[in-house]
Amino acid sequence: MIDKIKELVREVQELRAGNVEELEALRVKYLGKKGAVSLLMNDFRNVAADRKREVGKYLNELKELAQNRINELKEGFENLKPSDGDHDLTRTPGPAPLGTRHPLSVVKKEICDIFGRLGFSIAEGPEIEDDWHVFSSLNFAEDHPARDMQDTFFIRHNPDVLLRTHTSSVQTRVMERRQPPIRIICPGRVYRNEAISYRAHCFFHQVEGLYVDRDVSFADLKQVLLFFAKELFGQETKIRLRPSYFPFTEPSAEMDISCNICGGKGCPFCKHTGWVEILGCGMVDPNVLDNCGIDSRTYSGYALGMGIERITNLKYRVKDLRLFSENDERFLRQFEAAY
Repeated sequence: MIDKIKELVREVQELRAGNVEELEALRVKYLGKKGAVSLLMNDFRNVAADRKREVGKYLNELKELAQNRINELKEGFENLKPSDGDHDLTRTPGPAPLGTRHPLSVVKKEICDIFGRLGFSIAEGPEIEDDWHVFSSLNFAEDHPARDMQDTFFIRHNPDVLLRTHTSSVQTRVMERRQPPIRIICPGRVYRNEAISYRAHCFFHQVEGLYVDRDVSFADLKQVLLFFAKELFGQETKIRLRPSYFPFTEPSAEMDISCNICGGKGCPFCKHTGWVEILGCGMVDPNVLDNCGIDSRTYSGYALGMGIERITNLKYRVKDLRLFSENDERFLRQFEAAY
């Protein structure tokens, strides 16, 4: 057996490999489970007891030599630098262009970060919804225009299954599962049956906010909106609230900001008024709280909602909403440094 070991030692010392595949074949041949060294290890149990020490020494030296030789060859391949004439045809052509974040994603993250600093957490829900969470729980009348097929995408003409028209449905789902205090924002994609043009699309993105607790007032809402506007558009930004109507809030308001292009002096973008509308808001209607299992006599709250495309237009002056969904790299490349 010692003669076999010495013969293998001479073979291992002369090992050569032209590539990684040949090296792996050598490793299997000598160190694999059925390799030469392993077979000798199996035969070792048949060695006479008085010779086990001597044979075991030679056998261990052989195994160590084979492992070291395989490792040396492996390191040689790892340190080998290709010459100028060598080309790896499987390598990705370089330099590989880096992607950019979509402008809507940039603005959504900025909005979420601002509300996150105020203690709001993010809540999400399904895009395919039912009538209760989109309309009925939010105080929409049975004959409200939003329930018509001309305004809403229904699934297979089923009046109870539809693509959500706003992310307020996420708010109702949260209120059904949790008791106040509730402080959430709900970003997501929504769908409405509108003709596609430079100023409208059949799908767009919203961020809505909800705060429900004891003794929540309209003054709390106003301070949050002022903080948000200054953080997003600059400390010189002013806001104004105009009375409005929404089925799920009472009182309701629309919020304008001083035009960040002309500074409130008047320009074509703000139609020379100095103000630009950016969101709707109001105090949560008591009926909505009761519909979701929250006692409106104990708790009150406010809600707000805005279109992310609208905010992105204000920040980056994008004049055509269709650019956001066409995946045109010439458009997207303009936002490489927007994050």
